[in-house]
Amino acid sequence: MLSTESAATVRATIPAVAGALETITARFYDTMLSERPELLDGLFNRGNQADGRQRKALAGAVAAFAVSLLDHPDERPDALLSRIAHKHVSLGVTEDQYVIVHKYLFAAIAETLGEAATPDVVAAWDEVYWLMAGSLIALEARLYQEAGTTGRDVWRPWRVADRAEQTPDAVTLTLEPRDGEPAPGFRPGQYVSVRVQLPDGLHQARQYSVSGWDGNRRRITVKRLRAGEHPAGEVSTHLYDRAAPGDVLMVSAPAGDVTPADGEHPLVLASAGIGCTPMTAMLQHLAEQGSTRPVLVLHADRGPEHHAHREEAADLVDRLPGAAAHTWYERGAQEAPGSRAGTMDLDRIEVPENAEVYLCGPLPFMRDVRARFLRAGIPARSVHYEVFGPDLWLGTDD
Repeated sequence: MLSTESAATVRATIPAVAGALETITARFYDTMLSERPELLDGLFNRGNQADGRQRKALAGAVAAFAVSLLDHPDERPDALLSRIAHKHVSLGVTEDQYVIVHKYLFAAIAETLGEAATPDVVAAWDEVYWLMAGSLIALEARLYQEAGTTGRDVWRPWRVADRAEQTPDAVTLTLEPRDGEPAPGFRPGQYVSVRVQLPDGLHQARQYSVSGWDGNRRRITVKRLRAGEHPAGEVSTHLYDRAAPGDVLMVSAPAGDVTPADGEHPLVLASAGIGCTPMTAMLQHLAEQGSTRPVLVLHADRGPEHHAHREEAADLVDRLPGAAAHTWYERGAQEAPGSRAGTMDLDRIEVPENAEVYLCGPLPFMRDVRARFLRAGIPARSVHYEVFGPDLWLGTDD
C-alpha cells in the first residue's frame, strides 16, 4: 500500500510520468545495457530491444501497477504481477538484479523529467518501484521454492533425443535431461526457456511451450521466425536450422500461469498458428486423465500444411468424449474435410456456459477473439491468455 503522501504525489504526476515512460524506459535500457553488457548475454532479449517492444512492455507494466495501487490500495495486483514473475523465474532473475534496475531506471527518470523530478516526486515513484519489486521478489521466491531451485540454478543441460519436422517452418524437438536426474514436474500449458549461444558468441534465451511428454522426456515445438524479417527470431531460426539429435541445450525449469484448473467445468482452447502448442499439452493431459468434461477446441491457421500438431490434436480430441473441434484456414480449407475457410468466426459456435477460455496466438488474434468471447457472455476473469515475448497487453481491458 502506498503511503498517503506518495499516493497523492503519484496521482498528481501519473499523467506526466506515464506520458514519458517510453522515453524513460528507452533511456534506461540503452544506458544499463551499454554499462552492463553482461545483462544482454543470456538475460535480456536483444531482438525485443531492437524493435522497442521490451520498453513498451515495461512502461505499460509500471503504469498499470501504479494505477492499481491508486484504484485498489488494499489489494496486491497479483494477476498483473504473476505473468512477469513466471517469465523472470524462467530466466533465473535474482533479487540483486532489482537493485541494478532501480539504479538505471531512476537515473533515466531524473534525466527525462528534469526539473519536474523533485525529491518528493522521485521519492513517491521510488515507493511504487519497491512495492512492485518487493511483490515480484516474493512471488518469484515462492515459484523458485516450488521448482526446487534458487534462481541461480534454473538452467540444466538437456540432450536433443529426437527431431521431427512439423510444418515447413516448425520443428518438434524431444529433449531429455543430460545429467540423468529426473525431469522437473510441470503443468500443461507451461513453458520452458531455452538458452543457446549464437554465432556471434552471445547467449540468448527464448520461451517455448511444452507441447508434449513421454516419461522423462519433454517436447517443444519451435516455429522459425526468420531473423532477417523479425528481430526476435534469431533463436528460433538457430534452433530450426541447427538443433539435431545429440546436441545439448540449456533449458530452464518450467514456468507459466496459464494452466487449466481441475474440475468439471467446460474448457475452451482457442489458438492460432504456433499458439496450438500449449493447447496440445492440455489435450494430452486431459486424455491421460480420461476426462469427460466438455472441451471446445478452436484453431485458426494459414493453411493445413502450416497447422502444427494437426493430426495429433485430432487424435486427442477423438479420445475425449466431451470434446469437439473447429478449424479455420485462410487458404486450402477444401483440402481438409470439416474445416472452414477464413479466419476464426464464433458466430455459429455455441460457447458452453461457465467455460474457462484459454487463448494463445498472435496478439491481434487474441484481442479479436477475446472480444468475441466477452460478447458471447464469458466474463473477462474467465478468459486467460498466453503470450511470448514482452506482454504489451498487461494492464489493459481491451
